[in-house]
Amino acid sequence: MANGFERTSLKAICDGAGITTGALYKRYKGKEDLFCVVVANTVADLNAVAKQRGGRDASALSDDELIREWYMDEEDMMWWFRFLYERHDGFTLLLKCAEGTAYANFQHDWVEMLTEATSVFLKEAQKRNLCRSDISQQELHILLSAFWATIYEPFIHDFSWEQIEAHCRIVCNLFNWQKAFAFCEPGS
Repeated sequence: MANGFERTSLKAICDGAGITTGALYKRYKGKEDLFCVVVANTVADLNAVAKQRGGRDASALSDDELIREWYMDEEDMMWWFRFLYERHDGFTLLLKCAEGTAYANFQHDWVEMLTEATSVFLKEAQKRNLCRSDISQQELHILLSAFWATIYEPFIHDFSWEQIEAHCRIVCNLFNWQKAFAFCEPGS
């Protein structure tokens, strides 16, 4: 966590764990394999949430449900921050320390995966004329990148939980997806 993947030697890892490099190689192929094992639960949890939230059939949602998909309040945002804070070390390793591993592009790859999942809901809303039709998948990716940067940064800068709670309120005011995409009011 202190030096990142690239600047941490295998010897330093083994010394810190009180084992020999030979003992490490008995369980792991090398330093990157060890890194991937350390973040595996966090990655699995993130992927499960993305699949659960994005795996629904957008065409089966009512207009109101589809519009509400874009509603973000403090409770929804706090859920994300709490979820990530419970996985603080793994998430922070992915954000700050993954250079040189298969997760070097984690921030971009995560947003790309969410863009793919979210675009289905946007396209359905556009098809039903519930929002602006000029938001492309590329534009959605850019907007989601900006949104997720506001989530990544408190972890990158080691915010306390109290700081994250205050930050959450600011993020909710900054990102109003319904207004940005000119969604109709639910029930209208």
